[in-house]
This record gives sequence, structure tokens and C-alpha cells, in this order.
Amino acid sequence: MNQKSICLYFQVHQPTRLRLYRFFDIGKDSHYYDDFANRTVIRRTVQDCYLPMNAILLDLLKTHKGKLKLAFSISGSTLELFERYAPEVIDSFKALADTGWVEFLCETYYHSLASVASQAEFKHQVLKQKDKIEQLFGVKPVTFRNTELIYSDSIGAAVYDMGFKTMLTEGAKQVLGWRSPNYVYSCASQPKLNLLMRNYSLSDDIAVRFSNTSWDVWPLTAEKYVEWLRGAEGEIVNLFMDYEAFGLLHPAGSGIFDFMRALPAWVLADGSMQFVTPAQAVKNLKCVGPVEVEDAISWSTVESDMSVYLGNELQQDAFNKLYDLTEKLSILNDPVLWADFGHLQESANFYDMSTQFFSDGAARKYVNQYETPYEAFINYMNILSDFIIRVNDAMAVRDER
Repeated sequence: MNQKSICLYFQVHQPTRLRLYRFFDIGKDSHYYDDFANRTVIRRTVQDCYLPMNAILLDLLKTHKGKLKLAFSISGSTLELFERYAPEVIDSFKALADTGWVEFLCETYYHSLASVASQAEFKHQVLKQKDKIEQLFGVKPVTFRNTELIYSDSIGAAVYDMGFKTMLTEGAKQVLGWRSPNYVYSCASQPKLNLLMRNYSLSDDIAVRFSNTSWDVWPLTAEKYVEWLRGAEGEIVNLFMDYEAFGLLHPAGSGIFDFMRALPAWVLADGSMQFVTPAQAVKNLKCVGPVEVEDAISWSTVESDMSVYLGNELQQDAFNKLYDLTEKLSILNDPVLWADFGHLQESANFYDMSTQFFSDGAARKYVNQYETPYEAFINYMNILSDFIIRVNDAMAVRDER
């Protein structure tokens, strides 16, 4: 009897927070970031989540000697924040990489929406991220996960063209229909691209519901969870989660760290399951068929769509004005402007403008510094107005030469 595969993957991302930028700052001050907030949030997250969880996982990897395997993707913008404010956390991820039992995935460098805006910018960020992962961790990413698991047939084809054979996405009901996410699928427009689809129910049992005392099956124990894994139909259970759920959404007092310490031993003792990385999963398992995804999906709403980022006119206006600058920036090729352009693309900026109210995804909500989405829009557009002036001024200087 073949063992069921368990694919455990963590997203590591913290947005680069923007400062309060007033109308009267436009044209006078081009520093857009809240350095104090960025440092404070990173230091707190490192102490409450990244360092303790990395220490637990390192101990578990050494204890189980190759039987436990897992995967991470860490956005480039987050790695920049680590380098600036918490270099010790990079060392702790390097220790995980050195075990040889952790796969590091590629994504967009700035955790951006570039894949639905600009193919050139999308490719630029993916290659930039790939280089960063190789530089820091000494491994070449072979699996891709897009920002917030955003995926469509056209995005999949572009990802394959960049050299990836496997991509992660959401096991969305509207694309799977009656089918289970617990198999390997392929991209409808590029059959050579394998798809691993998140089991959102079992993932969110840990990432979202773990500390909810009103949950009808609370408390969740490793023994109980392994029963659910064993009972899941299919060949592979993809457990994809925000890393910040461990120690932040679910604080240490909830028992989340104890749960994670116990889980691998319970899974392995069962005998019917094995841990795999995404790259190993597609080597071990055969694709069962294509999945057609015409409109982009993500893991960020109940509907698994893009509406939380681009669902209202505020977001669309900001999004269009930002990406209208792509051609000019390509001509200028100024590294300072490119960097600011990258951070202005971060998905959190558009998330903060969302007028939706939704009941799921608590683990994936950013710390929103604005009272209303309209305040977020005004602040962002003030910054973008200054950025547009800088780009146009640089173009004027270039044309005068």
C-alpha cells in the first residue's frame, strides 16, 4: 500500500509598511516608509514566531533524520527587513536549509500582484527572488508559489516558461468542482506544469481555527489531527499556511508550539503517511489531469478570487496608475526608482484599501494601520503622486541629454 504524502509549506511575509504621507509632503519628501513600525513589527514577529518556530522545526528535523520534510517561501522584501532589523533570523533559516530536508520556493520578490499586471515586471521579480534565495541559502528554487497563491492558466504558462515545473495554488471549489485537492494536477494551458492545490479545510484547521475555543472540536490535538489526515481521500494532503499563525495569530499560550512539536511523530508513527517537499511530491505522484483556471484565484477570500485586492474602484485606480509607470521605469532603469516601485507593488497596499468584510482568512490579515480603506487609498495615492513626479522628472532630464 502506497503511503499518503503530507506536503507542509509555510509562507513567510511581512509587508513594508508605509508612513503617514500627507498631501503637503508631495514633491518635498520621498521617503515613504515607516521605519519605526517596520522595525517594531519585525522584532516582535521574530521573537514571537520566527525564532521559536525555527528552533522547534530544526530540532524536529534532526530528531526525525530525513523523515520530516517541509518547505518555505520568504519574500525578498521580507528578507530585506530581516537583513536590516533581525539578521539572526536569516541565520536560523540557513540552519534549516543546511539540514537538506527543507525546500525553499520561489515567488515574487515584492510579494506583488505583478502576475496580473505586467509579464515583464513579473519575470523581473521572479528572477530577482531566485537570485536572492540562491545567494542567502545556497539552493536553487525549482518550485514556484505566487503571491497569496494567485494562479490562472496564463500565469501557470508564464511560470513554466521561467523554468519551473511545479507551482502551488489554492484548492478552490469553483475550479475543482467535485474533485479533491488531494492529487497532483496540471496547468490546462501548459500540461508540463504540475499543480499542488492547498487543502484549505485541513490547512485552516491549524492556521485559522486552532485557538478558537468556540470551535466545536476544540482543542485540536496532534492525535485528533492525524485521524483527519488519515481519513482524507486522495494521494497527497497539501497543508499550506502563513508562518505567522504560529506564535502571532495563535500565541504560545494556545498550545500551538506543543502541537507542532507532537505532530510529526504522530504522523510518522501512523505508518500510512510520509512527509514530502513539493519537488518530491511531483516526482513520486502522477498527475491525474488538468485544472482549468481562466480567472485568477488566490487563497485570500471565501470566494478564492482576487476581489480583496482589486475588487473596488479605489484599488483599481491605484493599481492602474502604478503599473502605467512600468514602461518609463524600464527606460530609466534607475535602481532607486525600481526599489520604490517594487515596494509600492506589495499586495498589502491594495489589501488595505479593501472594502470587503469577510469571515475567513484571519491568519492572512495584515496589521492594517488605517482606520478605513479610504484613508489607506488617500495615503497611498499621496505617495504615488510623489513617485510619479520623480519618474517624470527623471524622464525629462533624460530627454534633455
